Amino acid sequence: MKTRYNLPCNIAQSLNIIGDRWSLLVVHEILNGQTQFNEIKKALPGISSNLLSERLKYLEKEGLIQTELYSDHPPRYCYTLTKSGEELDVVFNAFVIWGSHHLKKCYKKLIDAETGDEVEIAYYNQKTGQRIEKIKVIPVEEELQKTGEE
Repeated sequence: MKTRYNLPCNIAQSLNIIGDRWSLLVVHEILNGQTQFNEIKKALPGISSNLLSERLKYLEKEGLIQTELYSDHPPRYCYTLTKSGEELDVVFNAFVIWGSHHLKKCYKKLIDAETGDEVEIAYYNQKTGQRIEKIKVIPVEEELQKTGEE
């Protein structure tokens, strides 16, 4: 895929990897257990075989999915997520929560599996484990200057 955003921004650089049409939906289907080409294609009506093949190759190149040959003749592959791909689950959950609050027609909501209550996203301090109410995004350079590294 072509680099679209030449910006020093995590969002822009992430979109360079997963922002192409169908890419996130392909990853989401694999996360949901659709691991073979035809399963993914069937789950995503409207995507062409060529485009799906292109997206799968690109996502593998970027380290989000991995392939495993399960049939030699003809060659057939199954697709699984790498750790990097699996970590997109929180992004999907954020989309589900956002959609449940803002879409005109809501299709899904995120709930506590035990109580059925809706959930929200929370942030925790990595050192203390305490929940954080206020967060701040800072450039990495600023963080490096604080620690005296450059």
